[in-house]
Amino acid sequence: MILWPKRAASDEAVNAQDDYCRQVAEGVHGVEALFDEQLRLLWISPSIERVTGYAPADCLVAQDLFALIVHESDRAHCTRAVAQLAADGLPQDFELRFVRRDGETAWVASHWRRVDSGGHWRLRLSAEDIQARKQAEYKLLETVTELRRAQALREHYLLRSNDERQRLAALLNLIRLGILFMDQDKRVLYYNRAMLEIWGYPPDAHLIGTRESVVQETVRPQLADPDAYFAHVAEVVERRQGVSDAFEFRLVDGRIVTDRSAVVEGSVEGHGIGRVWIYEDVTEARRISARLVEMAERDPLTNLYNRRRFHEELERTLADASRRGHAVGLLGIDLDGFKPINDAFGHQAGDEVLVRLAERVSRIVRRHEMFFRIGGDEFAMLVPDAQTEELAELAGRLRETVAGLRFCFEGKDAGVTASIGIAVFPDNGLDAEALIAAADEAMYRSKSEGRDRWTLSARTAGESARMPASSSDEPDSREE
Repeated sequence: MILWPKRAASDEAVNAQDDYCRQVAEGVHGVEALFDEQLRLLWISPSIERVTGYAPADCLVAQDLFALIVHESDRAHCTRAVAQLAADGLPQDFELRFVRRDGETAWVASHWRRVDSGGHWRLRLSAEDIQARKQAEYKLLETVTELRRAQALREHYLLRSNDERQRLAALLNLIRLGILFMDQDKRVLYYNRAMLEIWGYPPDAHLIGTRESVVQETVRPQLADPDAYFAHVAEVVERRQGVSDAFEFRLVDGRIVTDRSAVVEGSVEGHGIGRVWIYEDVTEARRISARLVEMAERDPLTNLYNRRRFHEELERTLADASRRGHAVGLLGIDLDGFKPINDAFGHQAGDEVLVRLAERVSRIVRRHEMFFRIGGDEFAMLVPDAQTEELAELAGRLRETVAGLRFCFEGKDAGVTASIGIAVFPDNGLDAEALIAAADEAMYRSKSEGRDRWTLSARTAGESARMPASSSDEPDSREE
């Protein structure tokens, strides 16, 4: 039965619509629908009720069919694709979700075509129900995840019939773990696609029946340290029991791989029928881990090491210097005139000052020196094995570099200077807290004596590490 919207139409238009609907009805494939040039629904097959629970009449009276039955996450893409088809006439095929009357979703593969006839055109939708296929895909993904977690399940599948083994092989080829089974004669019994990719074999490589010694010779050029890796393999094989610990090794192309291995037990207890090796490319995981560590210890604006890394490095450097009998220099740096720039031109201008300063100062920092952003406009520089004369020269270069930076905001020139305090271990402090206090005290003296200068701490080791209260003639650097 064809349901038409209640609208006036000439006999010719009605006949044309009947003609279009007959064309659609003759080849119904799942859900069929017909839209006019204004993308209004003219006709929809009764099968829509089976797929969505909505009757054709519900769809015809709907103000917006897409809003009624298309899932909100797919609606924008569907609307764009149909509009593109209306504009250029090129077919559109894509998967989307229908929303059923009961709120559940139903996946369909939609095929959109423009039908031209008699100087007019219509849009035809053919949609096939693929819900069962989607459920199978989800189930497959769950199975793959389970396979990665349970080696015993893989071993169980290998003991099944040839058909079951083929199904298992298809699943194992989907996962990113490389799998290699060696039989008791040390010949390759099974491998998956990921194993070939990890070890650099071509996709069409045939390894079934290859001896273990031959496999080792073919992968040797891929290993950064082949002797160490094969020594590990020999140790694992000699132990013969249990699951080996994850062993990490590098390939010559820079990738990082781990392996684990276990004996595959046969039906007779204590009688192994081979060995399974599991390989995993962990390069990306290691890169992400390193990046997370870097993010935890670097300032996101300037990319300098942050306060946390400063305290770690200071403690480590002082411990090393104490053992070796070396001196350590600490420069506390606070910017003069930074707050007025922030107040006058906004935080974006302040950020530009900090970024440019970090870039410029980093150019004069030598390999053994470390530059930190402690917070706000406060910086620090740690110099292992330093002498007072070297620290004074470094402070002078820092002061000149900062003073030489010029900025222009809203047509106005601006600049900052640096007040620097120098403290030396062990002369000015015997631990991190005391050394920081000595550098801070010297830095505040630089501010109180006119700014844009450096001051060497006069504190002696053993004095209290607690900073004295700021006096009226020692302004807080945060107000500058």
